[in-house]
Amino acid sequence: MAAAAAEALSRVADVEIDGGGVFKYVLVRVRAAGGPGKDVVRGHGWAEYHADIYEQTARELAQQGLGCECLGGGRLSHRPEERKIHVYGYSVGFGRADHSVTTEKLKAEYPDYEITWADEGY
Repeated sequence: MAAAAAEALSRVADVEIDGGGVFKYVLVRVRAAGGPGKDVVRGHGWAEYHADIYEQTARELAQQGLGCECLGGGRLSHRPEERKIHVYGYSVGFGRADHSVTTEKLKAEYPDYEITWADEGY
């Protein structure tokens, strides 16, 4: 069972964000039952609220037998033409995500980008 849970966790992408624009994001800790967890970034322009992204993510993970909790949120400014992503702001409902963790996840996914963060802004 633990091996299956670890396998399911390994299939969860660390980063899923829109290809460009300014949009909300959430930092989510994903856990397999009784096992270790990992933090993932989800950001989408279709979301009116941070909770919209979290709720969709939680549904998708539950279908794979995984649980999750939202660690906080913010905004992403993704400028692919400049190869830049800026992480900032906070979620009224979930609080401010640890933008340094988000930045490290984004750097791993976008190694040729300039990725910056700040606690200022909404």
